[in-house]
Amino acid sequence: MIYAFSALAFIASLLATLWVRKVALKKSVLDIPNDRSSHSVPTPRGGGLAIAIVWFTALFFLWFFLDGISDSLFFAILCGLPVATFGLIDDVVSLSPKVRLFVQVVSASGALFFLGGLQRIDLGVYTIEWSAILSIIAVIAVVWFINLFNFLDGIDGYISTEVVFICVALFILTNNWLLLILVAAVAGFLVWNWPPAKIFMGDVGSTLLGFNVAIFSIYFQNTNQLSILNLLMLSSLFWFDATLTLLRRFLNKEDLSKAHRNHAYQRIVQYGFSHQKTVLFGLFVNVLFFGLALVGVYYKALVPLCFLLCLVVLFALTKLVDKRKPFPSSNSK
Repeated sequence: MIYAFSALAFIASLLATLWVRKVALKKSVLDIPNDRSSHSVPTPRGGGLAIAIVWFTALFFLWFFLDGISDSLFFAILCGLPVATFGLIDDVVSLSPKVRLFVQVVSASGALFFLGGLQRIDLGVYTIEWSAILSIIAVIAVVWFINLFNFLDGIDGYISTEVVFICVALFILTNNWLLLILVAAVAGFLVWNWPPAKIFMGDVGSTLLGFNVAIFSIYFQNTNQLSILNLLMLSSLFWFDATLTLLRRFLNKEDLSKAHRNHAYQRIVQYGFSHQKTVLFGLFVNVLFFGLALVGVYYKALVPLCFLLCLVVLFALTKLVDKRKPFPSSNSK
């Protein structure tokens, strides 16, 4: 039944994205290229609305009619609705960063409340159980994931492919079929977002997906299904690039609120890779990290080592990108 339900969600997302695209074109909700864009033609945005509609509709159906999701996880994920709503508003009329941050903090705090906080972090050889402190850190982490997924939604198909990978990997490791519904909702959109994209996701989709990945990570750690280090490995291509780029821009004394094209994936495109090649290369790297996460699942004592290897690979890849397309220094601005 779940596979039929997922297929229905995929078709619904496919059609909903087409509808959103037509509305965006009619209302001129377009992403206009500028000197910091990775695309060259005006493209409709806000396609993530289709993902949100299908995802929340399926979520309500599963919870209300099929009892297919626990109350705690249902209400935690439901806290992503304000994130998606304000993301949609921001796609149409720009909102103040303070307003967006306030909504994100409230949504993250609400989700952590329903999940009972972040109860522990399993490091394989040691478990940290300072729930109060971990929960505060978790709220910050959820807000960061919301924003970093938004930051890395800069080339065709990149964020969609990443989320499909993460959710498929989590399904393999946890057998939680709710993940297949999210895969279907994103995959339907990805058909239209694959290079060359006919529609962009927009904040409504990227922020919601970042929120969902973070909430699933906390849920699986709390229920002892996966160490959060394994979950960090699966999403490392995103958070590592976003975090390191933010740090480097901070050290360059840049305006961190200003748009830029300095993420590693953007510089790969600037070097000469097509959007499609960049996305497929990212997928290849993710498969390697899934292998490391898999080792960590079966041999818990090796989780820290696998995580360290993951970071080493990412540092090496970053150095390779720097060599081909250097990160702008403060002197070049």
